[in-house]
Amino acid sequence: MKKMKSLMLVFTLLFNVIPYAYNQIIPDRPVPPRLVNDFAGMLSGNEVAALESKLVSFNDSTSTQIAIVTVPTLGGYDIMDYAQRLGEKWGIGQKQLDNGLLILIKPKTADSGGEITIVQGYGLEGAIPDLTCSQIIDNEILPAFRQGEIYGGLEAATNTLMSLARGEFSAEQYGKKPKKGSEGGFPSGIVIFIIIIIILSIFGKSKGSNNRNIGSGNLPIWLLLSLLNSGSSHRGSWGGFSGGGSGGGGFGGFGGGSFGGGGARGSW
Repeated sequence: MKKMKSLMLVFTLLFNVIPYAYNQIIPDRPVPPRLVNDFAGMLSGNEVAALESKLVSFNDSTSTQIAIVTVPTLGGYDIMDYAQRLGEKWGIGQKQLDNGLLILIKPKTADSGGEITIVQGYGLEGAIPDLTCSQIIDNEILPAFRQGEIYGGLEAATNTLMSLARGEFSAEQYGKKPKKGSEGGFPSGIVIFIIIIIILSIFGKSKGSNNRNIGSGNLPIWLLLSLLNSGSSHRGSWGGFSGGGSGGGGFGGFGGGSFGGGGARGSW
């Protein structure tokens, strides 16, 4: 009987201590409250400030809260489980709307690869379903992260997430977006420029050796600039929506939102 009581005491202690220990791994809600919390030191101070300003402005205008958190370790958690627990603990999003979204990142180290997840509250699952979270990770975040451009990936991803949450385009429309590089190795403007040079060179030769050969140096500068500009990329925007924002005051705090268990993950 004594052994049974001892075992029950041990199990009771474990039942209470283990969740407490895991809960300590997940950071407490920041004071003062912030939407961008770089606990792993992956961003510069200016980059944190730029993202914070944009997300605070978005929160002020829509009440939707997008939080970015980096952590040096997951403490044995699966990254999506960690993100769900952190989102619930902090209460990201509004209580009645559950319109919070969390981007959680664990950086690459000498011993482990980098991991990222996007998890959304119940209220955003229609506008930003799991498949779309996965597409944003694959299209916007991981290509930049693999080049060491952490801020660039987060800037592009948050712009897309904000536009989706606003309804500027649908998840289905975003899913039809061509993947970067799918159109080939050369931007269309460069291809057009090369074709024009070839045509002009052939035309010049057809005039005979006494005529002046027409080359790229004789093209008007406005034409050269417009052709080159037509092939340039526009990082951080899609479908004509920049998703950016400026202004806004300090972040007022999280609203007690809940998460539905969905989302997506990636690694690099």
